[in-house]
Amino acid sequence: MTQSIAPKNGLNALLTQEESILILIDHQPFQFANLHSHEPTMIVNNVIGLAKAAKIFKVPTILTTVVEDRGGKLIKGLQDVFADQKPIDRTFINTWEDAHVVDAVKRTGRKKLIMAALWSEICLAMPAIQAAGEGFEVYAVTDASGGVSVEAHEMAVRRMVMAGVVPITWLAVASELQRDWARQDSAKALGEILLDHGGATGTAFAWELQLLAAGKGPTV
Repeated sequence: MTQSIAPKNGLNALLTQEESILILIDHQPFQFANLHSHEPTMIVNNVIGLAKAAKIFKVPTILTTVVEDRGGKLIKGLQDVFADQKPIDRTFINTWEDAHVVDAVKRTGRKKLIMAALWSEICLAMPAIQAAGEGFEVYAVTDASGGVSVEAHEMAVRRMVMAGVVPITWLAVASELQRDWARQDSAKALGEILLDHGGATGTAFAWELQLLAAGKGPTV
């Protein structure tokens, strides 16, 4: 296996829509049932926001589940973002050992691999560490992933960082893909995502839009 030689700093260390690919792993009812590192609805919100961001920036996205017959289907809100896409169902715990997933990634020719998964300590850490060791630049979206405990999630992040994986949050992913607010088409679409998934930022944005609509926007 070849070791990753991805830059750790500089402009090339940031995500771009042309080089990135997203893998969303095992956001299924069985996994949510023992999620204790985060409030489950926050993970639901964040992973759907992440998926929507990937879609507006045309970042190829792979959906995958593990033993769907027993673990349940992908959560509806996430599946709805890619309504026509059937998730790759696996038996491998480690997604990166499933040839269907790895082949789908390699066909894109992209090397910036963004991952989010349940659970962090297993279904995120295992493929992230292996892919990083095979020369991919791996970014683990920590707030769209979660573990069976706070400790499990934190230890997973530490372990991945030691292996060269970059921890990142979903809004940071979206912002790096947007990069410039002058890109108005994607900026408008991203603004709509923030309205639904951006928490207090979305609330403030909605209030600003109401003021603008009423003709009471900033005069400067």
